[in-house]
Amino acid sequence: MEKIRLGKTGMMVTRVGFGGIPIQRVSEQEAVAIVRRCLDLGITFLDTANAYTTSEERIGKAIAGRREQVIVATKTASRKREGVEKHLKQSVERIGGGYIDLYQFHHVSDPASLEAVLDPKGPMAVVEEARKAGVVRHIGVTSHQIDTAKEAVRTGRFETIMFPFNFVAREPGEDLLALAREHDVGFIAMKPLAGGMLDDPRLAFKYLMQFPDVVSIPGIERVEEIEQIAGIVEGPGELSEAERGEMQRIVADLGSRFCRRCEYCQPCSEGIPISTVMVVGSAIKRLPPERLFVGMFADAVHKAASCTECGECEQRCPYHLPIREMIKEQTALFEQVRKVHEGSSGG
Repeated sequence: MEKIRLGKTGMMVTRVGFGGIPIQRVSEQEAVAIVRRCLDLGITFLDTANAYTTSEERIGKAIAGRREQVIVATKTASRKREGVEKHLKQSVERIGGGYIDLYQFHHVSDPASLEAVLDPKGPMAVVEEARKAGVVRHIGVTSHQIDTAKEAVRTGRFETIMFPFNFVAREPGEDLLALAREHDVGFIAMKPLAGGMLDDPRLAFKYLMQFPDVVSIPGIERVEEIEQIAGIVEGPGELSEAERGEMQRIVADLGSRFCRRCEYCQPCSEGIPISTVMVVGSAIKRLPPERLFVGMFADAVHKAASCTECGECEQRCPYHLPIREMIKEQTALFEQVRKVHEGSSGG
């Protein structure tokens, strides 16, 4: 698989990497098998985070004996020196090998967070000390807010920037990417499938292939997913007129009012799996009734009835979505479709 230079880190990474959020949802045996299949396909860039529960540990088990063959990126969301020290120690132990290739400050999406990270005696100092000791090799930052992301790049303190980028949320390709190139900051595209809202990976990855210095990190939950994506990125990258037209149609349909499934709205005080409820419309299009009306989505919609409309989720959402309103819309849609199904099946 083709490799590209990840900005001033100098690291050569595959153009598509592995996003470690979804392997929390499968068994450990399945998770290890998924990561190893990525390695077998030639993928060398693996992204995870301290906050992704079992993800780091599972990746560590999968790459045991092959640590030097891969580049592992992980993250801390702490804004305190002590928290970063704790997270870094945990990450090194879980992943193995005694070092982290790329250590990122997670979800730096407002000026106050950036200021806290750059405190001379705070988080950045810890990671810079770890870099001098060889425990961390490179330092990056992730963000969901473009003005803060730009400022982070301008500081010159980070070697990579991770930001949502896909053909629906294409603004980063217009200005943030240019700024990253100017400062030789490696660009990592999270949410290449718009948090699961883009059903056609062919369009999603062919679009990102138009940017030869961008690394995308799709979240992978099944071996078949990464096999399909690997086939796309190793194939012809030029978009046909028909494909461009289809992309424009999808952009018009989605607009900007959709959930990226970043999970920053959590935890919900009522235990509602908010991101699952928010993508019910997509699930209705993709899933047969026997999977839609029994199991995860049905359970999520049932749980959504306990929403107290406290609004805490909206305060946390980096995209400022009207979550309470959208939950009502999605649950109403689900119930409407269920009634139609039950009527047509005689249930």
